[in-house]
Amino acid sequence: MRPAHLSLAVLVAAVWGVNFTVIELGLGHFPPLLFSALRFLVAAVPAVFLVGRPKVAWKWIVAVGLVLGVAKFGLLFLGMAAGMPAGLSSLVLQIQAVFTALMAFALLGERPTRLRALGMAVALGGVALAAVDEGTAGPLGAFALVIVAAACWGLSNVLTRKASPPDPLNFMVWVSTVPVLPLLCLSLLTEGPSRDLAALRALDWQGAGIVLYVAWITTVFGFGAWGWLLRRHPASTVAPFSLLVPVFGMSSAALFLGEPISPLRWGAAALLVGGVALTSLAPAKRVRSEGGRSVGGRSEEVQSADVPAREPITGPA
Repeated sequence: MRPAHLSLAVLVAAVWGVNFTVIELGLGHFPPLLFSALRFLVAAVPAVFLVGRPKVAWKWIVAVGLVLGVAKFGLLFLGMAAGMPAGLSSLVLQIQAVFTALMAFALLGERPTRLRALGMAVALGGVALAAVDEGTAGPLGAFALVIVAAACWGLSNVLTRKASPPDPLNFMVWVSTVPVLPLLCLSLLTEGPSRDLAALRALDWQGAGIVLYVAWITTVFGFGAWGWLLRRHPASTVAPFSLLVPVFGMSSAALFLGEPISPLRWGAAALLVGGVALTSLAPAKRVRSEGGRSVGGRSEEVQSADVPAREPITGPA
């Protein structure tokens, strides 16, 4: 990877990591579901008029839009609004790699190798340690919401693999159109029109800048640059840079929000990042039969490198 491309990969990881701090600041301006709806509205418009027609079937755009946009981001924003720290959210959300591997096994037939299974066990140990740390400092309900958000992210990754979008930016912009109305309706029903209207009336330059950051910088630039890198380099070369996201997330939260990083949280970070690295980078197995028939009376096992899966393009926040 050339230095310019390496710098771009680190920049995307930094943008995605700092985004958790920006979300925390944004929750001081907007109710969580309204904030999430605004994020996708501003990400989709005017970009949807510039990227051309969708290049995958609408069923995949709607499915990913609902699972990623409504479920994953809605739950993440709700969890952070309920007290889940920004830095810890950036870390715990990485457990999505375990959910992705489990769902890929269940839905795509990608059998995890022993190394990948070991990685999942290590990552789960990191989540358990983070839960112990959060149990002494904050609400476990908020922690659970972020875990469920990570599971939704894992499912959206599998759906994205099935969709195999040829243009990641085009796909993400069209996906961003889907969650807007569902999130707005949920916000009106649960957060109330008076609270939503008060937040919009109180919109200032800081609030507008926060929405622009999470929409244009994190979503449009971040996903566009990540997809551009994946088209020019093997996924195994690009994917490890996503492990820098919680590093930037925890560091920015400590620097700008004053969030403490306890020894337990450092231990959880080491286990989670190490486990996610093993889970993400270790090859998986896929069971298939040659020509639709079993070979020698049994199915042939091949490494996923023989049946490549498109790298998920959905980013962390």
